Amino acid sequence: MPRSAHIAMVGTPLVGHVLPSLEIVRELVARGHRVTYATAAPVAELIAPTGAELVGVTSTLPVADGDWPQDPIASASLFLDEAMAVLPQLHAAYDDDPADLYLYDVGAYAGRALAEAQGRGLVQLSAAHVAWEGAQEEMGAAFARLPGGLAYRARFADWLVRCGAMTTDVEEFTGRPPRVLAMIPRAMQPHADRVDTEAVTFVGPCLGGGQEQDGWKRPAGAQKVLLVSLADSAYPGSREVYRQCVAAFADLPGWHVVLQTGGGGDVSERVPRNFEVRPWGTPLTILEQADVWVTHTGVGSSAGGLYAGVPMIAVPTGPDQCLHADRLVELGVARRIDTADVTAEALRTALMELIGDPQVATRSAWLWSEARAEGGTRRAADLIEERLVEERVG
Repeated sequence: MPRSAHIAMVGTPLVGHVLPSLEIVRELVARGHRVTYATAAPVAELIAPTGAELVGVTSTLPVADGDWPQDPIASASLFLDEAMAVLPQLHAAYDDDPADLYLYDVGAYAGRALAEAQGRGLVQLSAAHVAWEGAQEEMGAAFARLPGGLAYRARFADWLVRCGAMTTDVEEFTGRPPRVLAMIPRAMQPHADRVDTEAVTFVGPCLGGGQEQDGWKRPAGAQKVLLVSLADSAYPGSREVYRQCVAAFADLPGWHVVLQTGGGGDVSERVPRNFEVRPWGTPLTILEQADVWVTHTGVGSSAGGLYAGVPMIAVPTGPDQCLHADRLVELGVARRIDTADVTAEALRTALMELIGDPQVATRSAWLWSEARAEGGTRRAADLIEERLVEERVG
């Protein structure tokens, strides 16, 4: 174990970007390191329980009102604007107190820019797909063809030169970090055979003692447990999905249904006797005791399902979620139902297919063992400490 060091995490102030790496931060603190975490108010309250020191910054992202543009260039520009606004704040906080190593979220470009300007080591923590050989060039070319794409790229390149980053090629800077810890199972990664394994290590979901554990126990009389938990409960179609789940699984013999919702209006007034309605939250405790999960297949949910070894009924609500759903189907552990096609009959058919196919159980068990073997939180912390040693020796 290396001697105690100052490790800084530069985050993106979005809950979905913060939660996946919190256990890594907690583990590093527990190992005696001083960890500072730079992020903005909307997620600041999540940092204190890890033991890390909060370095508050002011964000320009539309987190409070959720007014995210649909245009890809406009959306990408928000994150570039964020980097331009946050980097001076990071210099003010860290130039007189530099970290020995910088960790940064995939969306926090200012974190990499700061580390390069200071000549310090860095590790990207990614809770999403990572780039594979040729991907950045392909995506960069497609991006440049969009209206405003060339102007965006030129503005990004100009910022990289002005901010003192050593990497001034935009595709290189955004898509090829020197060291990446991917917090998803390798099985979820497109073109995994074309990922640079010298730079990227798949550590899988990083869970631990800080995960929400509420002591939920499988009811004694339940032969099977079905979890219905759509993290995107604000999506307009979610309420209808919940209604159809009630119709599909009401009084299903032997099944206990746990339905997690974002609000009381998400389900009908009459709740079937085999249903347990709970507020939405991190479903790990329930998930590890479930037999099937109805999920929107966000990347975190998809990874969690593989980690728990639970077959899934995928009800994606966006383009990225559709990709995850298709991958789960390809892996042999899910059935996909688009929101427009969600009916009680379709849901019940998908459930019966999943539990009636022995290959689904076999594939789920194999993927469970693969996800666990990737090491999770402890391996991620080990690799960060190895990077610390490399920086000190180098």
